[in-house]
Amino acid sequence: MKVTRLLALGTMLALAACSKTATDKPAEAAAAPAKPPLVTVNGKPVSTQLFEDYAQAVARKPASELSQEDRDQIKENLVRIVLIADQAEKDGLTKDPEIATRLELARLNLLQQASAQKYLKDRTPTDAELRAEFEAQVAATPLIEYHARHILVSSEDIAKKVIDQLKGGADFGNLAKRVSADKGSAAKGGDLDWFSPAAMDKNFSDSLALLKNGDYTKTPVQTQYGFHVIQLLGTRDRTPPAFEDVKDRLGQIIMSKKFKAYSDEMIKNARIEPPLAGTPAAAPAAAPAAAAPAPGTPKP
Repeated sequence: MKVTRLLALGTMLALAACSKTATDKPAEAAAAPAKPPLVTVNGKPVSTQLFEDYAQAVARKPASELSQEDRDQIKENLVRIVLIADQAEKDGLTKDPEIATRLELARLNLLQQASAQKYLKDRTPTDAELRAEFEAQVAATPLIEYHARHILVSSEDIAKKVIDQLKGGADFGNLAKRVSADKGSAAKGGDLDWFSPAAMDKNFSDSLALLKNGDYTKTPVQTQYGFHVIQLLGTRDRTPPAFEDVKDRLGQIIMSKKFKAYSDEMIKNARIEPPLAGTPAAAPAAAPAAAAPAPGTPKP
């Protein structure tokens, strides 16, 4: 069972591109002459910008900060990629349904990231928004930690036999070492150390909350991992994280929520057939208005 960090907050959308602040190019740049290509490959120009972006992706730093040897190697690799890609197109690989689908997914993902970056550029969270999100997250996060141990088995019947042995006086730790499928905790007698409720499966945490110190579950607890017998060893209050320690993470959450609201509005106004689950069906298109009869035309 993996214990997550104190502030276990999920991001709704992958906004990797949003962490990079876009910079506006000066208006006169549009009139500047085009830069000569870095190199041509079989008559096809390879731009310096493509090289710069590729170097950044490969080396995780600007090309200007690389040695000449590294720049030459990256340049050679880029030329190699261009040649291979051109040959793949000649071989008709872009017409392969699987390749075409993956190219389309890459295109959609890139455009989504670019759209998110543009939309969120001037929507940086204010301190008030960050504080409000912090308070909401703290209020929604139980300020308690549990110390527990468990025995994980593959079936309900085995879990019931474990419970029967515990009722008969068997030692919990020894049983965990012998039969628990969670090898990480089994070596420690099933000990999971301290964790927050949010770190565990909901069924696991809900069952644990009903126990008193020293008690164990009298019926098997099922999660995605199997069936558990859980013993509560102790509880303690948990101090919420300091605002400054999670400020950056809160900003990401707020930006993610803003972009989701933006895309939610798109879905709301889009005609999607059949409609997505949980969304109302699109309104039927309005019938074209009948033309008004010409003056003097008899009514039917």
